[in-house]
Amino acid sequence: MAEVRLQKFFTDCGVMSRRTAEREIACGKVKVNGITAHIGCKIDPAIDTVEYGGRVIGNKSGGEKRRCTYILLNKPVGYVCTMSDEEGRLTVRDLVKSLHRRVYPVGRLDMYSEGLIIMTDDGELTNKLTHPSHGLTKTYVAEIPSIITDEDAVRLAEPFEIDGYMIRRPDVRVISVTGAKNPLSKVEFVLAEGRNRQIRRMCERAGYKITRLTRIKIGELIDTELPLGHWRFLSKEEVEYLKNI
Repeated sequence: MAEVRLQKFFTDCGVMSRRTAEREIACGKVKVNGITAHIGCKIDPAIDTVEYGGRVIGNKSGGEKRRCTYILLNKPVGYVCTMSDEEGRLTVRDLVKSLHRRVYPVGRLDMYSEGLIIMTDDGELTNKLTHPSHGLTKTYVAEIPSIITDEDAVRLAEPFEIDGYMIRRPDVRVISVTGAKNPLSKVEFVLAEGRNRQIRRMCERAGYKITRLTRIKIGELIDTELPLGHWRFLSKEEVEYLKNI
């Protein structure tokens, strides 16, 4: 079996993120074959024994590959997409405690947005889906307390620079407009990338304020029946779809 970096091994096993693994390795909390490991260490999972927190991690026998876990979470507003937060805010980890397995969010969804997010302990799939070149589309619905016309939607979709990067032109369309005295427009945004607060910044640039932002679709994955704050396992077909796109 090919050698892998120790921090990647921890991610593949669903124990911790690479960044956390690097910190734990640097603190001398990880041993390989009984010897304290160091940053940059590589191991052969089929041969080497890795210990962390008094237990052996992974399967050194080289037998059947560990089965990964894949779930779909409907994140409510008020939760951050990290496994821990230095400011003590609620995290998506709090929403999946009943799983009794450590899974990580694939990508981000800001604290003030709600909607679908994939979580898994499959490090290889996570790296694939979050790589900038992959372009997995994500679909959002924004509620805006203004009358938005089709012409406004065209203006919202105009590319501009965010953090030194010229964003790709997204697909933007008006779903509905209601009210006269208190108008409310629902606008759909389909992005092939996810720059920091991109949709909010697109609307702010055009002079609009978003009162609610919901991610309703990831690629072709959609679930209109999953309640806010709840999660479910991805089906075999859904996992295969993600691996093959």
